[in-house]
Amino acid sequence: MLKRFSLKKHEEKAHNPPLKKEELKGEVKVTGLPPIAIKESAVKESKKKDEKIELAPLKKEGIRLLGTYDFISDNIPITIKIYKKKGEFVPVYEVSISSISKHTEIILEKVREELTAQVSLGMVDILTTKDTGVIEQRFMDAITTLVNKYFPDADETTANFLKSYLIQKSLGLGSIEILMDDINLEEIAINDAEEPVWVYHVKLGWLKSNIMLASEDQIRHYAAMIGRRVGRQLTILEPLMDAHLRGGDRVNATLEPISVHGNTITLRKFAAKPWTITDFIKDNTISTEAAALIWLAVQYELSTLISGGTATGKTSMLNVVANFFPPNQRIISIEDTREIQLPKFLHWVPMVTRLPNPEGKGEVSMLDLLVNSLRMRPDRIIVGEIRRKREAEVLFEAIHTGHSVYATVHANDAHETITRLTNPPIDIPKSLLPAISMIVVQYRNRRTGVRKTFQIAEVLPDAEPNVLIQLDIRKSVLKKIANSKALVNTIELFTGFTRSELNRSLSEKEAILRWLAKNNINTVDTVGRVMAEYYTNKDNLMAYVRKNKLLGD
Repeated sequence: MLKRFSLKKHEEKAHNPPLKKEELKGEVKVTGLPPIAIKESAVKESKKKDEKIELAPLKKEGIRLLGTYDFISDNIPITIKIYKKKGEFVPVYEVSISSISKHTEIILEKVREELTAQVSLGMVDILTTKDTGVIEQRFMDAITTLVNKYFPDADETTANFLKSYLIQKSLGLGSIEILMDDINLEEIAINDAEEPVWVYHVKLGWLKSNIMLASEDQIRHYAAMIGRRVGRQLTILEPLMDAHLRGGDRVNATLEPISVHGNTITLRKFAAKPWTITDFIKDNTISTEAAALIWLAVQYELSTLISGGTATGKTSMLNVVANFFPPNQRIISIEDTREIQLPKFLHWVPMVTRLPNPEGKGEVSMLDLLVNSLRMRPDRIIVGEIRRKREAEVLFEAIHTGHSVYATVHANDAHETITRLTNPPIDIPKSLLPAISMIVVQYRNRRTGVRKTFQIAEVLPDAEPNVLIQLDIRKSVLKKIANSKALVNTIELFTGFTRSELNRSLSEKEAILRWLAKNNINTVDTVGRVMAEYYTNKDNLMAYVRKNKLLGD
C-alpha cells in the first residue's frame, strides 16, 4: 500500500504516459460524481515517455473527452478519464477500476466488513511492515481465507488483485493511494470532506477528481497516520503540520477551525525519475546553446544560482546542472527534502535537514549542515534553497574559500534575484555578489503550465546582472541578446584558454547535447557516464558522437 511512504525502491517510470483517444460507450462510476459513459478497455501498462498527450475533441451529451490512460496501482488496474463536462468550469479527472463489476464490489465490501470484524491490527505500524514487503501475518491469513471462501474459482492473478483491492480499502490512504501512483500528477489536494479531491496534472493543470472522502474524521485520520510515520503530531494545540516523507514527497496538513471549511491535506509528489539535460532539451525547456554555456560554467567551477517563482522547475534545473559535474570531485548536497539525484558512481554525500521533535529539540537546520559541510572537504556544494541571511553568509563564505556552490532562490528574473539577495531577509552586501558567476532563471506560463528557462545572466564586478540569453515568450525560443563581459573573461583568466578555444569547447558541448537528445540518453546514470567519459576520455566520446553511435557499440 503506502509505497510512497516506504523505503522500498520504485522502478523508474516515465514522466508522462500518453492519453489516447477513445469513444464514449458503457457506464462506470467510482464515487463522488455521477457516472459518465466510457468505453470498457483492457488495462495496459504506461507507454513510452516521449509520446505526447493526444487531445480528443469528442463531444457527446455535453462531455468533451480530453484523454485517457491506464496504469497499475499495487496490482490494481486503473483507468483514468479526463473530460470537460457542461456546467463544470474545471475538467474532471475520473478514476475507475474497470475490472470490478458492481456485483463484485458488493461482495468485496462484505468481505472487508468481515475482515475488519475478524482482525484487529491495533497499533501495528503498517508503514513499517510495508517497507519490508510483509503485511501483518494475521491480516494476510484472514484475507487469503476470505478471498478463497468468496471467490473459490479465482486464479492466482485475480486473487492477488482482490487482495490488493481489499488492503487498499482497509489500510493506508485508501483511494488516495491510486492518485499517488499516477506519475502524471504533481500535487494532490484534499480541501474538506464536502468536495472532491483536487489533483494537479503535469499537462492539464488543476483537475477535480471523482474521489470523495467519507468524513472530516477520515481526513484527520489520514493526516495523523502520515504524521506518526515521520514523528510529527497533529493536534488541536498544533493544528499545522509540514513534513517531508521518506520517499521524498512533501505533505502539509491543517485542522479545522484553522482551515475554516474542514481538515486539509496537500501532498506534493516526488518525481520517480529525475529530470536530466536530455529531457530539458527534448521538451524545449532549454536550447542546446544555452545548455552548453551552463555546462562550460559548471566545468570550470563557477558558482551558479537557479532562480524562479513557485513551481517553475528550480530544483529540476538544479538537478540538471548537477548532470555536468565531473567524477573526480567530492559533492555535498544539503536539502530540506531529498530531491537531488546524482549518478551512483559520483563521490557524493547527500544530507537533509531535520525538524524538531514535539518538545522542540533535535532540529538540524540547513545552516547547521552548511557549516558542517565546510569541514568535509567538498569540491562542490549544492544547497536546496537560500532563505535567510545567515545561510547566505555561510554560502558566500564557502565560495570565497574556494568551493563551487549551486543553490536556488525565489525570484522572477535576474535583476529581481540581485534585489532579493541584497535586501531583507537575506540582505547580503552587494560587494559579495560577484562571487556568483551565473544566474539561471526558470519560468512557468501559468495559463499553459509550460516551464522554460527564462534567462541566463552573468554577475558583473559592480554586482549588476548582464543578461546573456533571454526567452522570447511569443516565439518560445531562447535568444542571445548580449555578449559576455565577465563570465568568459573569468574562465580565460583562470584557465589560460583563448576565446577561440572556448568557442570550440562550446561547439563540442552542443554536439554532445544534440547526440544525447537524438539517442534519448535520459537517465541520471547514463547521462552521468557520458559526462564522465567527456572529462576522462573526450576524444573517444567525440568519435562516438561524430559517428552517431552509442557508447560501447
